[in-house]
Amino acid sequence: MSENGEEKLLAVARHIAKTLGHNNTMSDDIFQILSNFDGRFSRENLSEKGADADSRACAALDHSLKSLDHRISHHVSSDRPIWANAAHAAAFLDAVDELVAVVAEWNHLASDKAVAACLVRAEDMLQHAMFRLEEEFRTLMERGGESFGLTRSYRNGESTENMPFESEEEDEEEDEVRNGGDEEQIPVALPVTDFDIVIDALPAGTINDLHEIAKRMVAGGFGKECSHVYSSCRREFLEESVSRLGLQKLSIEDVHKMTWQELEDEIEKWIKASNVALKILFPSERRLCDRVFFGFASAADFSFMEVCRGSAIQLLNFADAVAIGSRSPERLFRILDVFETLRDLIPEFEALFSDQFSVSLRNEVITIWKRLGESIRGIFMELENLIRRDPAKTAVPGGGLHPITRYVMNYLRAACRSRQSLEQVFEDYGLKEYPKLDDRVHSSSSLSVQMDWIMELLESNLEAKSKIYKDPALCYVFLMNNGRYIVQKAKDSELGTLLGDDWIRKHAAKVRQFHVHYQRSSWSRVLGSLKLDSTVSLPPNALAKSMKEKLKWFNTVFDDICKEQSSWFVFDEQLREEIRISLEKILLPAYGNFVARFENVPEIGKHADKYIKYGTEDIQAKLNELFQGSSGNRK
Repeated sequence: MSENGEEKLLAVARHIAKTLGHNNTMSDDIFQILSNFDGRFSRENLSEKGADADSRACAALDHSLKSLDHRISHHVSSDRPIWANAAHAAAFLDAVDELVAVVAEWNHLASDKAVAACLVRAEDMLQHAMFRLEEEFRTLMERGGESFGLTRSYRNGESTENMPFESEEEDEEEDEVRNGGDEEQIPVALPVTDFDIVIDALPAGTINDLHEIAKRMVAGGFGKECSHVYSSCRREFLEESVSRLGLQKLSIEDVHKMTWQELEDEIEKWIKASNVALKILFPSERRLCDRVFFGFASAADFSFMEVCRGSAIQLLNFADAVAIGSRSPERLFRILDVFETLRDLIPEFEALFSDQFSVSLRNEVITIWKRLGESIRGIFMELENLIRRDPAKTAVPGGGLHPITRYVMNYLRAACRSRQSLEQVFEDYGLKEYPKLDDRVHSSSSLSVQMDWIMELLESNLEAKSKIYKDPALCYVFLMNNGRYIVQKAKDSELGTLLGDDWIRKHAAKVRQFHVHYQRSSWSRVLGSLKLDSTVSLPPNALAKSMKEKLKWFNTVFDDICKEQSSWFVFDEQLREEIRISLEKILLPAYGNFVARFENVPEIGKHADKYIKYGTEDIQAKLNELFQGSSGNRK
């Protein structure tokens, strides 16, 4: 053992004896025990007579500190970056390591006044060294980022520089009830589908240097300061990267003041930015953080949280603003987009922000996602109100399709394209009271019941609207048209799957029933005029007169009906054909029998053609003109 080492050992033993020996007897016992353990711990060496040894130990400590002070101050006072020279950097780190070791080695003797005075000097030196390390750390962070560029990235080891941050013009054609179309060029990220990308904003050598500095700063008790410098530099980089994706920093008020078109554009940018941030930017920051603070998990977690928290909150705040905004029905599809995006990114959030510092952020993600679900449920409630409030004042010309029918059915079909998400939204909603629904509510999913209820409201609304028509026949044409449209839109779609085959069959049967009611209310008079039962027992002259009157009545009523119903409109060609065929089946045989009997009446005889206005083909031609509508009610 060196002389300095032996002096330090004796100083430690004397310190133990002083600390444990509360009286002379105890001190003597301790001296005896130590002497028996090692001859160097003799009473003479450990007695007050050995006080000069303490002086020598302090002198040795003082000598070490002076030497370290010279070495460290040489670097600390330099105007040039220490890490500009690898040898200088290594020498400075060695000196810092020795200083940290000296402080740790002598710290337990701090109760000794002489040692304590030396340790004060050592702590002061250490603080200056740490300040300089902090400065060097910041310089490396800033210069490394500048030299490496803000957008250099790698996939499978190959550079893809600038790839996630280019601009692209997108021409997308969407459903009319969703957006209609958007051809605006937005300076945002390309639609990245391969997220196997890692962005390294710093060269490998710089990362290694940062790690070496971080290791010393943590060892010297300056871990928080190191994390602060790291996070402030990286946060700036990350915020600029997010900004390059086209995402603005918007308050809730800013979002709520936007026009719907502006908000749609911002949502599109948000979706792209969120995917790139959670799948590329944040994981790259996590990787960099773990490399710089390798071996110091807590410092790495804290630094990562500080770097990403601002950008993560920016993304979440926008989603929250969307969630608590207007609940008008046209917003459903974009809010669903936000809901689905956030849902799909929750695993990334939970994996990246899994540490103790990120608990509140993880909770906030789930809270906002649930709030988006509440907003979607609120939109469906608003849709219900819209159907209820739609006034039954003005009749649709010709009994055609009502705009509310077209709107609601297209809306629900479009909504059901996101069936999985809507099932998720309504799963925990619970079933409210549906007064007109049957036991299906007990065996169906919440979403199925919700759709069934909306359809019930729509049908009730249409029934009220049908009563505006004074002509019962036209009332049934209106119900046929709208009922047929509802069934067609429900079939072969997710909406029909939710409503079920029984629902489809039931409502198709309703349309057939409306058809029967139409036929009876409109054509019963015509068929009545062709009945021959009342003429069987009449004398020849009376029979001829009666049949002439019946035929004249038929011609008049038939003309009136055809004239009127040619302006009515049946939108579905197949339904139109079905009505015509059914009319031919009941009308042509009755008319044919009547004409045949009419021609055989002796008093009419060869003059029959004078009274017969229509032949069978003429009747068919007139029926083919029905339900063509005018230009105004064919839309």
